[in-house]
Amino acid sequence: MLRARVLEERLITMYKKGEGYFWIGGPGEEAFNVPLGLLVDKGQGLDHDYLHLHYRSSATLLAMGADPVDSIRQMRNLATDPYSRGRNFAGHFSIRKWNVVPVSSPIEVQFSIAIGTARAQRAAKGITIVQGGDAGTAEGDFATSLVWSSRKGQELPLLMIVTNNRYGISTPFAGQHGYDQIAERGKAFGMRTAVVDGNDPEASYTALKHAIDYVRTERKPYLLEAMVSRLRGHSSASGANVAKGEIDCLDRFEQTLEDRKLMTRGKMEQLRERYMEELVEASNRVRNEPAPTPESAWEYIFASENLVGGKS
Repeated sequence: MLRARVLEERLITMYKKGEGYFWIGGPGEEAFNVPLGLLVDKGQGLDHDYLHLHYRSSATLLAMGADPVDSIRQMRNLATDPYSRGRNFAGHFSIRKWNVVPVSSPIEVQFSIAIGTARAQRAAKGITIVQGGDAGTAEGDFATSLVWSSRKGQELPLLMIVTNNRYGISTPFAGQHGYDQIAERGKAFGMRTAVVDGNDPEASYTALKHAIDYVRTERKPYLLEAMVSRLRGHSSASGANVAKGEIDCLDRFEQTLEDRKLMTRGKMEQLRERYMEELVEASNRVRNEPAPTPESAWEYIFASENLVGGKS
């Protein structure tokens, strides 16, 4: 959780120094996103879990084993960025070997795309996990996912996750929805649902494990809503400044660790200093790595071979 937070702080600093064009990320969602990354069945192919994430999922990727330096490369739009070769915004991950489907900027489209991998996994071992924010649930893609995953006799092994920070870009949750909890929408489709305190990593781990085990065993959909915080606004478009009055899951968990005598405050500060130094060093080091060349603009646009029919 701490490493993910320090990474986001480093990316925000880079943006404010002009070392990146745009920032969007997940400070405040670490207590939920880290357990998710620890619980997924990581691998490639239908027998492993497919992940359709959004741009606030850096903590999930770090928990899965991603190198935080690669997020710095993407922030600088370098050719060495393994997620998009310098072609996308921060937090837009794509890892084929782990079934991490490319994160897209348009909100909630991943809920429609996830239907495809979930359908393909009906006779496989893996499940599909799709995650988005609360504002995006007003999009038709979310409703489409509810309908297609819950048809009687043709249910899909799909875990739908809504991380609810109670804001769209600038529109508060209150007054925008006709229900108290987004999870209530799943009940009309006969789906299992739950709401969890996403600022509590222990509660989040338990809720996620229950949901994942259910989908994996029953091969049916599940809608999980996690109540989280938005500590840095929507993105750099709104300044990326620290928000007031929000629960900080990291501060709260550090206090829990201290109260239980599992970790001292001094050890926590040492870890923070170490992670900060590592990322500052990495940020300086990657400055010498190349940017994409103009000639590479057409790469990764058209397939070089017929991936459906085989090589010609």
